[in-house]
Amino acid sequence: MSQLVLLNKPYNTLCQFTGEDGDSTLADYVDIKKVYPAGRLDKDSEGLLLLTDDGQLQHQIANPKKKMSKTYWVQVEGAPSDEGLEPLRHGVEIQKYTTKPAKVRIIDEPSVWHREPPIRERKNVPDTWLELTLKEGKNRQVRRMTAAIGFPTLRLIRASIGPWTIGDLQPGEYKVIEVEPPRGAKTSSHNPTHNQRKRFSKPRK
Repeated sequence: MSQLVLLNKPYNTLCQFTGEDGDSTLADYVDIKKVYPAGRLDKDSEGLLLLTDDGQLQHQIANPKKKMSKTYWVQVEGAPSDEGLEPLRHGVEIQKYTTKPAKVRIIDEPSVWHREPPIRERKNVPDTWLELTLKEGKNRQVRRMTAAIGFPTLRLIRASIGPWTIGDLQPGEYKVIEVEPPRGAKTSSHNPTHNQRKRFSKPRK
């Protein structure tokens, strides 16, 4: 069995184990040796990050060609209508690249943790929560997509990657599960076996 770590990466934390003095890194929260991120999450984004000790599993999760869907909760500035979100469903141009169609809908504010520092707020300007699902991951793609239709992202939380969800993990908490390791191409249609082994939260140094 391969080891898979599900971490709720806090805001303002680098998606790596080392950094400059004063940086918040994964080492502040995960004390498991020889696990590495499967994909990335920007420093100013929060939510689900997967780490594993299995190189093949890491590749399967992170490789865009595997088309593993990722779902985000996105707080945007403004009040888009459902019709106003239609360009995201067809693809928008960001930096001379046209995104692939995404699934997007307006949702009620999710029950999530308070962020420090909080988002900027502007009087008389509403904000809206969206649920957006992609099968690709260009640099800062979600933020650029919402900006392209006139609704800047204020807060970005990744809620799920493939079959794995953030669940009730709080910022800095993680849990370890065991999944069957990839076996060639057949794994793309195989549902991993989830055996939760431990749950742990390491306090920030």
